[in-house]
Amino acid sequence: MTDNRNTIIAVVLSGLVLIGWQYFYNIPQMEKQKAQQATQAQLANPAQPAAGGSTPQPGSAAPTPAGAPTNAAPSNAPVSRDQAISSTKRVKIDTPRLAGSISLKGARLDDIALTKFRMTVDPTSPPITLFSPSGTAAPYYAEFGWVGATGTTAKLPDANTEWTQEGTNALTPSSPVVLKYNNGEGLTFTRTISIDDRYLFSIKDDVANAGSNPVTLYPFALISRHGTPHVEGYYILHEGLVGYLGDQGLQEYGYKKIEEAKSVPFNVTNAWLGITDKYWASALLPDTTAKLQARFSSNLAGTVRTYQTDYLQDAQTVAPGASTSANARLFAGAKEAATVGLNFPIAVGLGGYNQSLGLNHFDLLIDWGWFYFITKPMFLALDWFFHLFGNFGVAILLVTVLVKIIFFPLANKSYASMAKMKAIQPQLMALKERYPDDRMKQQQEMMEIYKKEKINPVAGCLPVLLQIPVFFSLYKVLFVTIEMRHAPFFGWIKDLSAHDPTNLFNLFGLLPFDPTAIPVLGHYLALGIWPIIMGITMWFQMKLNPTPPDPTQKMIFDWMPLIFTFMLAGFPAGLVIYWAWNNLLSVLQQAYIMNKNGVKVELFDNIKSTFGKKPAEKKS
Repeated sequence: MTDNRNTIIAVVLSGLVLIGWQYFYNIPQMEKQKAQQATQAQLANPAQPAAGGSTPQPGSAAPTPAGAPTNAAPSNAPVSRDQAISSTKRVKIDTPRLAGSISLKGARLDDIALTKFRMTVDPTSPPITLFSPSGTAAPYYAEFGWVGATGTTAKLPDANTEWTQEGTNALTPSSPVVLKYNNGEGLTFTRTISIDDRYLFSIKDDVANAGSNPVTLYPFALISRHGTPHVEGYYILHEGLVGYLGDQGLQEYGYKKIEEAKSVPFNVTNAWLGITDKYWASALLPDTTAKLQARFSSNLAGTVRTYQTDYLQDAQTVAPGASTSANARLFAGAKEAATVGLNFPIAVGLGGYNQSLGLNHFDLLIDWGWFYFITKPMFLALDWFFHLFGNFGVAILLVTVLVKIIFFPLANKSYASMAKMKAIQPQLMALKERYPDDRMKQQQEMMEIYKKEKINPVAGCLPVLLQIPVFFSLYKVLFVTIEMRHAPFFGWIKDLSAHDPTNLFNLFGLLPFDPTAIPVLGHYLALGIWPIIMGITMWFQMKLNPTPPDPTQKMIFDWMPLIFTFMLAGFPAGLVIYWAWNNLLSVLQQAYIMNKNGVKVELFDNIKSTFGKKPAEKKS
């Protein structure tokens, strides 16, 4: 039947979409979890030596070593993070969202933890570590200072310089920290570091020249990361070096790409640049009018690969008896939409740093993807409902209803056309009997009936096709936005961005083993309660249609809900909940429209025939 054929086409299209997402998400998910466990074990028991960073040089095209690393271990073996931190004098960082310290050796920002975010859904698990000192297994830090012009012999502060603190206060949103260094040759360097109540550091560097000769200096800032970090490895997510570099727009270099390129220079204004993970990032935010020699680079220091974003500003000459200053900013924290900003016409109240600092598309620190015009509205709708009801799961249910309302006219036409097609089934069956061997004539007569009854034969595909972009956008929001990370629903769903933790194959926790750990097949066995609910609602939706007379079509309809149940089982729970709820709403909507068009709703008859006794075939 034509309506069944259209449904099969729609199902096949959906299946292709889901197979693609299965390849890019579900299968790598298990590998990601194993890699995360290995990474955590490496951090707990470091086994690689740390490498030194690099300081940008005027006109340089490649990194230049900046001397021995801060907090380097006496041997090649790295030390634990706690040992590295305790080995140097430090200034405490204490804010509502950040904890850590500033090393007085090199005046580096190299110890930052995000106190509002934990490693797991357990609130007692360790906080997320962003920056770590040199000498540890995974150094990651920001550094600021001055580079001398060619021929300058003045002694400048570097990674080994011991700074002194004025006062003893910790760095808080209400109390900045002042650090000083005198080079003994007439130059006094003063660094004032302040922080807001979120993730923004402001750094003001002053240089006073009490000597007899002028000094020409270039202000610089850098973010350096040592060792190739674990990445999610999905095509739809960028992790690595990122920046919006003036007229050159968004620049994204994954770790492998920058290793091959080695160094990528940019001469720009109105730019920002940094290093991003899935949920966390660090970024340099220079003044939007500053002229920059910016750079992405990667270098092999010994056996350790380093990755760096940095910039130099225009030179400043400090005359004898004069002083000069330079300002820099550093973002180091979670990629919250309300914090980094959301550059979208209806994003009221989500301007964040992007708006308050006048930055150039800082919202693109979050990877909204090519279909941002769908993804951003989806996030905004979910976020709005979340602030009303305090639960992102409820927000997903309400957004699904909202999407149904928006597409109600199109869906109504589709379901009405499908209802009319069911009403003319006797006429179509009669055509097959009238022209049993002439398929061309059957098609011609069939099209005449469609024309007469004003039926669109491809209308059955619309409901599923309309669902695909919503599916994409919701998946992207669940996958990349930190707001969805560890967001609970009700009951056993503690994280909507992770798959349903229950599992049919261990009797929902009664048997002490993990079916997903089985080689090859494990990622298909994450069959929890919500995927089962989704499969049942899809089965109901299939049963709303009359049983196809063709055995092949009937077999596809019978098996499709089960196949989709296994395919979606490893997807984020929020996506499975959406699909189940959407199926239920579609059943109600389709049943209402069929009834309105005078077509019998065969749902219960079809269910009864499925479980009832089949009539015995008559013997000839």
